Amino acid sequence: MSYHVRRIPGAGSLEDAFAVRRAVFIDEQDVDEALEMDGKDEDAVHFVIIDADSDTAAGTARFRVPDDEYGKPERVAVRKEYRGNGLGRRLMALIESEARTQGCQRTRLHAQKQVVEFYRNLGYEVTSDEFEEAGIVHVEMEKPL
Repeated sequence: MSYHVRRIPGAGSLEDAFAVRRAVFIDEQDVDEALEMDGKDEDAVHFVIIDADSDTAAGTARFRVPDDEYGKPERVAVRKEYRGNGLGRRLMALIESEARTQGCQRTRLHAQKQVVEFYRNLGYEVTSDEFEEAGIVHVEMEKPL
């Protein structure tokens, strides 16, 4: 399969990002739509990976800078049928590049407990105890850039 990336703002549409997030978080993980669509999308940079063969949005992630201290990868999601193809790693590489471009010295994210190892393999370290977010157990993780 071949993929290309759409950046928002830029060539991409938020609807592509929302389609992946609905499939993964709302439909698959049963997250309440009001929690998922949190009103912070307009203040973020989004990346969407598109399956070039079908023009389907396969994965997405957003990036915000909530304060001058760090950048925050959020809403990292890959549709079930596209998992295992390196798209999550690619999304995180895009996010970390964006963070550096915006002058961030580190990133901080909330990782679902089930994907902690994924982030550890990318250089993130757990920096908190477990907590619940949207009904799912998470931990905070950080990485210097």
